[in-house]
Amino acid sequence: MQKVIAEIDIGFDMLGEVGLEQFLIDEKLKRAICMTVINIGELIKNITDETRNIYPLIPWKAIAGMRDLTAHKYQTLRMEDVYNTAKIDFPELRQELQKILDTLDKNTEQ
Repeated sequence: MQKVIAEIDIGFDMLGEVGLEQFLIDEKLKRAICMTVINIGELIKNITDETRNIYPLIPWKAIAGMRDLTAHKYQTLRMEDVYNTAKIDFPELRQELQKILDTLDKNTEQ
């Protein structure tokens, strides 16, 4: 999960304060964020079923599905959806994953 958080942070750094209009005309940034979405989805796919079952509120399948869409349907992908994923969904996912890691750290300290 730490690797997912690291990928999210990379996406944040690349996207910065760029608004939707600027994002839509910046081909390099679109491709970079799409690669980040793919990387995150791939990492999520490697999380065990056991972990997924323990934390069912995280939309594991949706994240993996977004990865598949981004990887295989790039030419028809709505870049607005990619932008919203990076700007809205990634911060929420990062926060939830960090909570899980914090809980796991506390449990191993005891």
